[in-house]
Amino acid sequence: MKTGKANKQIEKVIALVEKEGVLAKKLIEELKELREQALKEEDPLLAKVTRLSYEYLEANKAYDVQAIWEEDEEGGEYPIEFDDKENLLNLLSLMLHSDNKVNREEIKEYRTSLKEALY
Repeated sequence: MKTGKANKQIEKVIALVEKEGVLAKKLIEELKELREQALKEEDPLLAKVTRLSYEYLEANKAYDVQAIWEEDEEGGEYPIEFDDKENLLNLLSLMLHSDNKVNREEIKEYRTSLKEALY
């Protein structure tokens, strides 16, 4: 994200997840605040992936969305296995550096996977 305030919010959410995991009591509330920051920055991708993330957490009580894939030598794709906590922390770290083109592509993968899982 672009502003210091938004990045501090991401860091706050990262610390919460590291300490308490994806079922932390205040996690949904903190993600909603993070979404507000994304809206203020006029970043629709981050606003959407944040909203989809807290909706997924509310619906599933987990963050087991499969969004990151690796390609083997023959061009076949296979999922990279993360536990729920690592998965959400990965997305948050991508969001922290969302100005990076590769990170934005991975964030889009999360968005697509979350949409498919929820709808």
